Amino acid sequence: MLKVGLTGGIGAGKSEVSRLLVECGAVLIDSDRIAREVVAPGTPGLGSVVEAFGPDVLAADGSLDRPRLGSVVFADPDKLAVLNSIVHPLVGRRSSELEAAAAEDAVVVHDVPLLTENGLAPLYDVVIVVDVAPETQLDRLVRLRGMTEEDARARMAAQATREKRLEIADIVIDNDVPLDELERRVREVWAELEDRARRSAQPPRA
Repeated sequence: MLKVGLTGGIGAGKSEVSRLLVECGAVLIDSDRIAREVVAPGTPGLGSVVEAFGPDVLAADGSLDRPRLGSVVFADPDKLAVLNSIVHPLVGRRSSELEAAAAEDAVVVHDVPLLTENGLAPLYDVVIVVDVAPETQLDRLVRLRGMTEEDARARMAAQATREKRLEIADIVIDNDVPLDELERRVREVWAELEDRARRSAQPPRA
């Protein structure tokens, strides 16, 4: 098994890259999706979040109001740290369960938005960083996700810098390109990952 950490700043396009890797044959473990599951209604995770931040972070149907919670934590590093201390251990345990269920020869891609911030690079055989210019991030967040420029800049500022992400990268995928170029680059990366997986699976020579 080859364990791959996939990361990038908000708005960099990790979801598109992970989709393309799955098409190539990767097993995807999506930390954002798991993070939503562990705070679903009725879970201990949601109870802990409400205990920490109050019932105002709940929507009318009892689910977590993610935009409201986001507006609270992304403007306050201490509150963000509290949220991470609740959610990250739960995500880590679920991710480990899913990884253990994958085939021995699988390329398992962990999509981890805060891989850099949480010092998780040593957990993976290979770290892939999806890279775009900050101007591209800002444009996508405002134009495609409907954020205000102030909110988008706050989300970006709460994450590691572009330079810090690139420092931990074994492979960089430039996503400031047209989709056909991105698809070609992902296929190149997949070939490299398959090669690494094959070599890591070979028994050492006597």
